[in-house]
Amino acid sequence: MRVYFSLLIIIIAGAVMFSQPIRGVYYHAFSNTLVLSVEGAATWEQTDYSGNTFDYLGKVALEYFLPSESRTSFGLRAFGGAGFISGKDNEQRIKQFRTDIKYLGGGIVFIYSLGKMVFPYFFGGVSFLWFDPRGSGQQKLPNNLAGLYKKEEINYNGEFGFRFLLADDFSFNINGAAHISPNDYLDDYSTGVSTDLFYSFGAGFSYSFFSEKDEDEDGVLDSKDLCSGTPKGVKVDDYGCPIDGDRDGVPDYLDKCLDTPSRVLVDENGCPFDGDKDGVPDYLDLCANTPVGIPVDKFGCPTDSDGDGVPDFRDECPNTPKGISVDRNGCLMDSDGDGVPDSKDKCPNTPPEKKVDEFGCEIREKVQVKELILSSGATFAFGQSTLLPTVYPELDKLVIVMIENPTSRWRIEGHTDDKGPDWANKKISQERAESVLRYFMSRGISSDRFVVVGLGKNYPIADNLTTEGMAKNRRVVIIRID
Repeated sequence: MRVYFSLLIIIIAGAVMFSQPIRGVYYHAFSNTLVLSVEGAATWEQTDYSGNTFDYLGKVALEYFLPSESRTSFGLRAFGGAGFISGKDNEQRIKQFRTDIKYLGGGIVFIYSLGKMVFPYFFGGVSFLWFDPRGSGQQKLPNNLAGLYKKEEINYNGEFGFRFLLADDFSFNINGAAHISPNDYLDDYSTGVSTDLFYSFGAGFSYSFFSEKDEDEDGVLDSKDLCSGTPKGVKVDDYGCPIDGDRDGVPDYLDKCLDTPSRVLVDENGCPFDGDKDGVPDYLDLCANTPVGIPVDKFGCPTDSDGDGVPDFRDECPNTPKGISVDRNGCLMDSDGDGVPDSKDKCPNTPPEKKVDEFGCEIREKVQVKELILSSGATFAFGQSTLLPTVYPELDKLVIVMIENPTSRWRIEGHTDDKGPDWANKKISQERAESVLRYFMSRGISSDRFVVVGLGKNYPIADNLTTEGMAKNRRVVIIRID
């Protein structure tokens, strides 16, 4: 009995050890199958006879294994066998015995998958044993003949073995078993010290009926496989479909761009779409439909090396200085079309077809101007010192002379008639002269080249007794002084 309980503990411990959960599903070749096994075995007894000898028996078993999606599976076994055990002992009165044994029983079997071909298993069960001890001449032994004991007994069975899968439904088995009996008369002799038992060491074949298939060998039974025909070696999920880690619709084994962000459209290779083929996927591309072959930045926009807002592939004037306005071709703005960019043009709005110099100013014949008299009536509003636009053309002519003669110096004089107090006439004449100076400065002429004075009424050029004379005296005079 101690041996039986030891075997039972081993079976339970093995079942616990091998039945630890594993990740995902697993195709078990014996899941939900009915298995018929036929085996032959050598027997070896442990009785009151000291000379143990080998004999033989044949056995058959019918098992049903429960459905399983892991490496482990449990089943029920019905089994039977017939054969002999024998022993010899020269110290005994009867030197040799051979017992005819037959048994039928049932039990629980635990099987584990070490891979696709090797399946170790444990079995524990009970059987009803019939035995008939005889001598070397097949005569019944004395105690058997005298009917001193019952020849039917409950037997306890433990077995450990391996199944090797040769085909989908066919396997080769090897095993060792212990058959423990509470009866001490298997050898027709009892010492009252311990009961008899025997061992068997067998081999045979099994055939599986109704076994479930896994045609693509992905570990998921065909009955549950939603993606049959998966290529070998491809990892699958619980439904037998190839793993798609980033859930982009392309399985990992075909996906050339793993970890694509969720909800991003991908192509057949699992890579984000790049409609304009610029190397930047559409979901990051801020400039879709870039022409083919155009270099782009990390945002998918054509490169603009000089940062003028015109991409390089359309920029006819690369390396434009920063902050300079450009036209649609990336060239410096030239509003008046005179060939001089606005940033250098000192004479904007030059009329078309006029020849200009490097500063964008019209090239004219040099005019030697030494003095310019501006009538106050045509130059300023009455009583004001602000220039009227009508005088700009006259002043611009003088600007050209000043530019052409960069070392020339000038005197600007403001004059009035004799009406009003002296301080008022001096003030308005000074303000008007300074207003002319400011215009020249706005055209790029340095103030260092000018002397500005307001002379009031002190230098009339006509009679202040007439209206015409007073109008002539109200003037601004610009005189070249060197």
